[in-house]
Amino acid sequence: MANNTEANKKGFSWPFWGMLSIYLLVVIFPFFWILITSFKQTGDIYGNNPFNIIPENPTLQHYADVIFEKGIFTAIWNSLVVSGVTTIYIVLVATFAAYAISRFDFRGKNILLGIVLAVSMFPQMIVIGPIYNLFIDLGWTNSYWITLPYSSITLPMAVWILVTHFNQIPLALEESARIDGASAFQTLYKIVFPLAAPGVFTVAIITFITAWNEFVLAITINSNSEYHTVPVAISFLRTQFEILWGQVAAATTLVTIPTLLIVLLFQRQIVNGLTQGGVKE
Repeated sequence: MANNTEANKKGFSWPFWGMLSIYLLVVIFPFFWILITSFKQTGDIYGNNPFNIIPENPTLQHYADVIFEKGIFTAIWNSLVVSGVTTIYIVLVATFAAYAISRFDFRGKNILLGIVLAVSMFPQMIVIGPIYNLFIDLGWTNSYWITLPYSSITLPMAVWILVTHFNQIPLALEESARIDGASAFQTLYKIVFPLAAPGVFTVAIITFITAWNEFVLAITINSNSEYHTVPVAISFLRTQFEILWGQVAAATTLVTIPTLLIVLLFQRQIVNGLTQGGVKE
């Protein structure tokens, strides 16, 4: 019987690993192609054989162009500021909002959650006009105030994830802490938040990456190149007649490094945060 089980596992493993390899190849290949394109000379990119995997005459010229001429590090700094500030205030607001929704019983609670979910489904182009007019009136265009409307993109997702996590924390733990004399703030700080840390951590990472990659609001509200974030800066790597694919590939490689490091370093926390809230003990 044991031999049959092992044989079945071996028979199943080959199709599994085969499909997984194909999936990884499809997913990773575009990033690999961008990387090798960034080292190709312009003539090789548009030459007779643009599909060479290994560049014949590798060059760092595209990296030099985007760093010293296009100022890509300014765009990276802008994205770090915008994404960092957005992550901090979204995590704070979403944490307290999700805790209130999870712990307090009030009329229209399910309707409120439905509204939060509905907001996340709105096309971004619907809200961008009113936001732009408001920023013009307040004089907030071409500034870091762009972090405020990012809440319309990231806050609904953050609230939903954290509500799920708070629902998994037994209410008896909070009641025991209050019986022992802990205040409401101490209960939140010492009991609830540490238990909800995987969800909070996941929300922070997803919010940061979402804000880092946002394009439409950034290009509409901040037209000044000094406040361009990385997606907007990359979109301007062109001349009147062509897209500078070598520079685009080099800039894409550089700006992908921060988010890639975050995912690689904290992938276990991301997976735990997304799965723990969905498991009912």
